Amino acid sequence: MRKMGIALLIAASLALPAGAQTKLHGKQTCQKSDPSYMVDVGDQPGHAIMLQKTTCTWADGGLDMEGLKSKGVVDVSTGEMRGVKMTDSGYNTTTMDNGDKFTVHYSGPATATKDGSVAFAGKWTFVSGTGKLKGIKGGGTYKGSGTADGAGSVEIEGEYAIAPPAAAKPKAPTTPAAK
Repeated sequence: MRKMGIALLIAASLALPAGAQTKLHGKQTCQKSDPSYMVDVGDQPGHAIMLQKTTCTWADGGLDMEGLKSKGVVDVSTGEMRGVKMTDSGYNTTTMDNGDKFTVHYSGPATATKDGSVAFAGKWTFVSGTGKLKGIKGGGTYKGSGTADGAGSVEIEGEYAIAPPAAAKPKAPTTPAAK
C-alpha cells in the first residue's frame, strides 16, 4: 500500500503584484509512483519505510503564476507505515514554461484501507523559487486520496507572496591610488 506522491502545492491562478498576499486553491493529479520502494522494518508486522517519486499535473489546464504557465510537477516523498496509520513528508517541485521552478515541503498523517487506498492530509510551505518566483513565501493545507499503486489527487489551499527583489546596495566610492 502506498501513498500517492502528494503533489502539493500550489500556486495561484492569477498573478498579482509582487509582495501581495494571494489566496490559492488548486488540485493536482498524480500518476503511479515510479520508482516506489517499501521496505519492512522487521520489528513488528506492518511497520515499513517508503520512498516514492511521482509525476503530477495541475488540474484545469495548469497553473498561471507571475505570467508563467506550469509545465510539469515532480513529487518525491518518504513515509513510515505502522499498520494502517502512516506519516509522510516530501518535496513537490513545479516547473514553469520558462524553466523557473518553485518547491514546497509538506508533511502529515495518512490512513490506509484494506484495498490499499489511502486518505491523507497535512500542511505545506514554500521552500524555494527561482527566476520570477525567487523569494516566494507562504503555505497552507492539503487533503487528498491515493490508490495502492501511488496514483491519486490532492487539493490544496493556502496563500503566497513573492518578495520584491532586494534593492542594490550602493558601491563605496573608490579613490585613486596616490602616486
